[in-house]
Amino acid sequence: MKRRTFCKATVAAAAAATFPACSTKVAGGVPAISLSGEELTLEAAAVKELGESLNGRLLLSGDDGYDAARTIWNGMIDKRPALIAVCADAADVQNAVTFASERGLLVAVKGGGHSFPGKSVCEGGLMIDLSLMRSVEVNAEEKTAVVGGGALLGQLDTATFAHNLATTTGIVSHTGVGGFTLGGGFGRTDRKFGLAIDNVLAADLVTADGQLRHVSADENSDLYWAIRGGGGNFGVATSFTYQLHPFEPKIFGGSVVYPFEQAKDVLLFYAEYSESLPDEANVEPIGTVSPEGDKILVVEVCYAGDHKKAEQVFAPLRAFGKPMFDDIGPLSYQELQTKYDGVMGHGLQNYLKSGYIPELTPAAVEAIVENFDGENVSMMWFQHLGGQTARVAPDATAFAHRKVHSNFGIQGFWTDEAESDQRIAAVRKYYAAMEPHMAGFYTNLNDDTEKKTWGNYGSNYERLVKIKTEFDPHNLFRLNANIRPESA
Repeated sequence: MKRRTFCKATVAAAAAATFPACSTKVAGGVPAISLSGEELTLEAAAVKELGESLNGRLLLSGDDGYDAARTIWNGMIDKRPALIAVCADAADVQNAVTFASERGLLVAVKGGGHSFPGKSVCEGGLMIDLSLMRSVEVNAEEKTAVVGGGALLGQLDTATFAHNLATTTGIVSHTGVGGFTLGGGFGRTDRKFGLAIDNVLAADLVTADGQLRHVSADENSDLYWAIRGGGGNFGVATSFTYQLHPFEPKIFGGSVVYPFEQAKDVLLFYAEYSESLPDEANVEPIGTVSPEGDKILVVEVCYAGDHKKAEQVFAPLRAFGKPMFDDIGPLSYQELQTKYDGVMGHGLQNYLKSGYIPELTPAAVEAIVENFDGENVSMMWFQHLGGQTARVAPDATAFAHRKVHSNFGIQGFWTDEAESDQRIAAVRKYYAAMEPHMAGFYTNLNDDTEKKTWGNYGSNYERLVKIKTEFDPHNLFRLNANIRPESA
């Protein structure tokens, strides 16, 4: 695809005078922040040229739509990019990446904007906004879907369910496919169909040199390996091609709810019960608070298969202990997939720490139960792994954590900013108690140090560094669980 190469123009009064809608803002250039954190000034003529090159729109502070575009899902995050390139197509992304690369400009990439630590927006840099790139094209005969890099999981679900097909997507429908997929992609069907990355057949990726590269097992295979679990380190994904699977949208599932006094016994039962479940079964305990303010343990289940078999599989759980509520039965999968859209709605203050639990031991259960207060920590939850996910070799993709029992999350969400310090401290305290029982973490949820990130990739890290060095030697794409190139 043809792309424009931006000249490194100096500030020109004539060019600034003709810059549409923003002339007063850029007459002396646009203040910005470099990759190294230094202040710089973007030339007015170059900013004008970037804006004119886009089929989408370039936004500066004060423009209509700027504040909406810079706002992401987590209400804790309030950053102001120097520029926002709202991209309509891959060519726009190429132009934006080239502009940033030539100037050493800090870059953030926003798909659905669901980055917990807020890495989809930046202070003083260029935000590449993919929200216009939301096409979903399903080929029912070939069982594939080609999906724009800015699409949301709910859009992918809706399009595939219409054909009685599905691929692994997450549990909040307004999450973007891009960040979700590049980090690995857990969902209610990963035990049956594998992680999202195990269903990526191909992708289109704009790398740091502004080139649009098609990646697959047969083309740019190193990049194809790296983007499946390596996060946003290697470029901007403008589209994904997913493998789809036959799927009945009316599943068998629901929840069994216990008073929290039974949580320890239920989790000890779950530790053993979960080890023998078939791939079709997904069982995920959640510690939360009832509308009445009482701590409860919700065990949410989903079965991607025959309903009669599901009844048999879930019978031991439903018979265990003294549940206060049980609504397990036939259920619209789309209803289940949107269940947490409100609880996980946009604008709340959110803080999360998570990690993989290799084995749900009695000591781990003790720490889980004893440290959940239900006040400053709003929720603790499991993402049930194993099944097909565990049958993929750790070095087959960049995602190395194939043999763990669960991803375990500790989350606080609140509305009053004055509560932030105590809420964050409580989550961190809980995490500290759990960390001895963990081994690694989900890169999409990472807000930790680079050193800790490096170790998280295990034996895959050395190969990731080599690929990063080849395709992003100056670490343009660094707002992620960052893999630093050898040259940086």
